[in-house]
Amino acid sequence: MAAAASAPSPATPLRILLAGDANGRLNQLFKRVASVNQSTGPFHVLLCVGQFFSSDAGDGEGNGDVADYLEGRAAVPIPTYFTGDYGPAAPRLLAKAAAGARGFSPGGIQICNNLFWLRGSARFTLHGLSVVYLSGKKGPGGPGCYSQDDVDALQALAEEPGIVDLFLTNEWPAGVTNGADTSNVPSQILDPHGYDLVVAELVAEIKPRYHIAGSKGVFYAREPYINDSAAHFTRFIGLANVGNKEKQKFIHAISPTPASIMSSAEIHARPPNTTLSPYISPEKSVPVEEAPKRPAEDADLQYWRYDVKKQRHGEAGGNRLCFKFTASGSCPRGNECRYRHDEEARGHYNRNVCFDFLNKGKCEKGPECKYAHSLSDEGAVRDIKPHSERRRVESSCWFCLSSPDVESHLVISIGDGYYCALPKGPLVPNHVLVIPVEHCSSTLAMPVEAEAELGRYKDALGKYFGKQGKTAVYFEWVSQHSHHANLQVVPVPLSKAASVKKIFHLAAQRLGFEFSVVNPDGDAKHGRELLRSQYDRKSSLFYVELPEGSVLLHLVDSNEKFPAQFGREVLAGLLSMADRADWRNCKISKEEEIQMVDDFKQGFHEFDPAE
Repeated sequence: MAAAASAPSPATPLRILLAGDANGRLNQLFKRVASVNQSTGPFHVLLCVGQFFSSDAGDGEGNGDVADYLEGRAAVPIPTYFTGDYGPAAPRLLAKAAAGARGFSPGGIQICNNLFWLRGSARFTLHGLSVVYLSGKKGPGGPGCYSQDDVDALQALAEEPGIVDLFLTNEWPAGVTNGADTSNVPSQILDPHGYDLVVAELVAEIKPRYHIAGSKGVFYAREPYINDSAAHFTRFIGLANVGNKEKQKFIHAISPTPASIMSSAEIHARPPNTTLSPYISPEKSVPVEEAPKRPAEDADLQYWRYDVKKQRHGEAGGNRLCFKFTASGSCPRGNECRYRHDEEARGHYNRNVCFDFLNKGKCEKGPECKYAHSLSDEGAVRDIKPHSERRRVESSCWFCLSSPDVESHLVISIGDGYYCALPKGPLVPNHVLVIPVEHCSSTLAMPVEAEAELGRYKDALGKYFGKQGKTAVYFEWVSQHSHHANLQVVPVPLSKAASVKKIFHLAAQRLGFEFSVVNPDGDAKHGRELLRSQYDRKSSLFYVELPEGSVLLHLVDSNEKFPAQFGREVLAGLLSMADRADWRNCKISKEEEIQMVDDFKQGFHEFDPAE
């Protein structure tokens, strides 16, 4: 079995092979790749654009080739990524991989060893390169066609910081030959059919350094062109079909340096044959000598996409849990801690599960241990001492006002049933938490009189934000393992209010679920009443109250890995501040927190219902 190409060392340039429409001819494609890799390699990755699967609906030669690789009878020579997930047999051949995929996988869904399916649209990092892709083709919808959500996602990504190195599409962008020398190009390039206006609009917004496409059946390397309002230039490469009779080039090699490590001079440099952008009108085609976009610190950070298996901590501490965080919800070492900060483990710990059992999978005390050695509800409640256990939990709770761990300097208002505080690491200025005074796992479980007070706080916050030209988005994540509820309140500019609903729906679809609308009438108070009446105190759920009053609800299955920071990360993307999606990146000094609280109190004083 052929070995996969290893990742390049820092001193070794990354070498990439590009291929056009395979049309199911994987044996021919990979034979050529193996030959090229042996003669002029090593190459580290193969990127395939255009139709990957055969046009044959049955089990013909092309689909038989694919099946050989999927079923392990043949080996993919180097890591290979494809976007052309269409063809009559594609849904059947991809069914197993699709069924096994959890959430969103921007870096591809592995369908066999060394073969990855780039589904939908996303941005991910490949050996330091920022790669963006649009899978599927233009069509009426359904399997093999990209959706409007896929396009919306990329348009949002275009506003993110960082230069995109590679943009992969199946179809060519309309207008790509504008301003180019077409005197010696194949006739297929001048044929107006097979071009996609949507792809043209996307590439004009994304401004990648390389745009790779297939589906036209011909090879074409356009002269590089400058981008509107950007310093770097773009190269377009169109690839022919694998094994085409015209002997058109269907495999091509590049060795790009990631823009994130290039100097400003390198990014500004332009070949002598560079043209104006084919996607802008002449009057807008004046070269703009601006500094390049700031390379993103983490090109994988996207506000609606999550790798739920990603560990947050623990390189040096292995997979061991941090006792301080598990017991109290906080750790003075923060990001410097060598051990794992796991909210799920903390939930089990608060339900009386033994820490050694959680941390090591066993406990030396055995039957002598007074804590549970089971993650099931029945096992966990076996030895619970209700009163003392509740006191233990409350004494170590971040949000209980009686707890020695509460950071009282963040509190801005205290009512009878609720209090308001600024969070650690706020997403934006005036980001607020509305928190029950009593230890309660959800605001939906609070008494009726407390619900009325919550309404008064929401009215007051609405007036306060309104004076700033903003409106509030409320959201709450209610887990079976939740300890103390906190309703997140994030102010957004009025100009962004209409986009909140769309972006949450898009984020949900990226994770494989759909929100239900609790109150189609848009009456926020009625929406809260319906939520409270439906809440059974056992289910996990996430809901968001939109600026127009609608409430979106998602009931989370017991085996579903729902991102705890979902609401925050979605709004971070909406506000073009993806680097602030993790609160730990936004921590400030205690002195700065005190100043923020004082500033908030001064402006909120006239509205505060507790005054």
